[in-house]
Amino acid sequence: MPPENQPSATDRLDDDDYPAYTMGRAAEMIGATPGFLRAIGEVGLITPLRSEGGHRRYSRYQLRVAARARELVDSGTPIEAACRIVILEDQLEDALRINEELRRTDPEGPRKAGGG
Repeated sequence: MPPENQPSATDRLDDDDYPAYTMGRAAEMIGATPGFLRAIGEVGLITPLRSEGGHRRYSRYQLRVAARARELVDSGTPIEAACRIVILEDQLEDALRINEELRRTDPEGPRKAGGG
């Protein structure tokens, strides 16, 4: 049984943020090179976690972000611009999700000041 604060192996397999993939495997999975992963890391799009030995480890979420950036770069977008686009897309998705959650918790929406 795992220690109390540690997720089980099954939990980690379901965790989109668990850094399960080495740089080589991550690059292979998205059809890119390790250099591409380093470059988007330098621009600040993703920040891989490091293993105890100092090796980069990537999560499934980070791989989806990297794959989207790769699509944009492959279509001719400069890497810095591709990374900014992906960041903005991610922020928009978060904002839309939050809006939807707020609508569900308060279906009447914002009330006018002084109304009641």
